[in-house]
Amino acid sequence: MSKRSHTGTFSKGFFILLIFIVSICKQTLAQSQLQQFDDRVMIDLQNRRTPEQTGIMLFLSKNLLYGNIGVPAGLLVAGTINNDKGMRENAAFVASSTALSYGLTLLLKHIVKRPRPFIQNISITPVYRASGTSFPSGHTSSSMATATALSMAYPKWYVIAPAFLWAGTTSYSRMYLGEHYPTDVAAGAALGVGSALSMSFLKAK
Repeated sequence: MSKRSHTGTFSKGFFILLIFIVSICKQTLAQSQLQQFDDRVMIDLQNRRTPEQTGIMLFLSKNLLYGNIGVPAGLLVAGTINNDKGMRENAAFVASSTALSYGLTLLLKHIVKRPRPFIQNISITPVYRASGTSFPSGHTSSSMATATALSMAYPKWYVIAPAFLWAGTTSYSRMYLGEHYPTDVAAGAALGVGSALSMSFLKAK
């Protein structure tokens, strides 16, 4: 199958995914039981905070770009130095997956416009007050896209384990810090993985 055919399949698949997410998110987020679950998790997390954990979670959240940009940049530099075409193609694959997840996250945030947890519920106290809207989590979607694409390009345990440990911990940090609900993070994870899968036609053969 040609790359053009793959691109067409990707476009259709991602359009369907986007419609699905938009159609269900407004319904599920409005359900009181789900909102109550989200609130309970957030309040429980804030009650368990410690200075040491908070420092780690802040570091992960505030240094997200080092992973999202550093991984494809490192692949590109190494591929250029070693004249490795496959590595350069994988750099484009990872970067495109992350960029796509970022763009779709912004689109969904604009459509759904879910308030941040600390705005929606005054009982939730964040470590700091981020701007913008809450659904889905951009930190989660982009880190999961980076981790998934990298793991698909290099399916070795020593790549997969640290990649998803970083992405998973970063995702958790958004709830811990009081910036995103669990449902925001779950949607971000699905969007990130979906972005990488949809851009897999760019992966080196």
